[in-house]
Amino acid sequence: MSYRKRRLKIGIVGCGAIGGGIARYVLKELKKDCQLTGLYDIEYEKVERLRRELGLGNVGKASLESLVQSCDLMIEAVNARSTRNIIRQALLKRKHVLAMSVGNLLKARDLYRLERDKRCRLLIPSGAVAGIDAVKAAGLARIRQIKLTTRKPLSGFTGNPYLKEKGIDLARIKGETVLFEGGVASSVKFFPQNINVAATLALASGAGGRMTVRIMTSPEYRTNSHEVEVTGDSGRIVTRTENVVCPENPKTSYLAVLSAVQTLRQFCLGTCVGT
Repeated sequence: MSYRKRRLKIGIVGCGAIGGGIARYVLKELKKDCQLTGLYDIEYEKVERLRRELGLGNVGKASLESLVQSCDLMIEAVNARSTRNIIRQALLKRKHVLAMSVGNLLKARDLYRLERDKRCRLLIPSGAVAGIDAVKAAGLARIRQIKLTTRKPLSGFTGNPYLKEKGIDLARIKGETVLFEGGVASSVKFFPQNINVAATLALASGAGGRMTVRIMTSPEYRTNSHEVEVTGDSGRIVTRTENVVCPENPKTSYLAVLSAVQTLRQFCLGTCVGT
């Protein structure tokens, strides 16, 4: 009996720094297990630019619907108000989804129910922080407190509307400065391009209501760092990651892209076994 390994068809929504980075890795490192069958972005020139760079044929899609139809698994990399609807459309068509904009999933029980009903997977990578498996385990007992301190270079906050509203001029910052301190929901609302890690921790722990987020910057910072402290019945967890800034987008970390690729690799190991 002949046996043929079926490659997983991958569609990417959002052809910016993160979507483009994932696409490059899919073609370079996962080509035996995955096939890139669709690219979509509301700015179609980004699709064409990425398609030409990667030397691909007719993979650019003119609509989200055609993108979803083309793939087995959709990677969401847009971080927009429409993120949840984008994910919903894919799940309704029984497509697996790897979601990068975790901040939009804090109150998304409807999507998790849909995932179960449609018997597909909604994958959330660990992102730019370490120790997510341990945090999940700690969440099975009682977590009393979670503290997240995020430090990013000034360039990571360029154009942030919250800072403009608060009258914070990045050009005038001369030393280490706290830009925000508060809860998870507010941090994600005011810093949607910087603090997906807060949402990831909240979802992993189930203790978002007992979490404090502090966001800092300084002209001296050169990396995106995240310090996490979790205390509860299981003990105390402390982690720190110092991440290289994503070359194409200083608002995110290179590790976030690598985390998505690793999540996809793990999924492929259990999925690409068709006949």
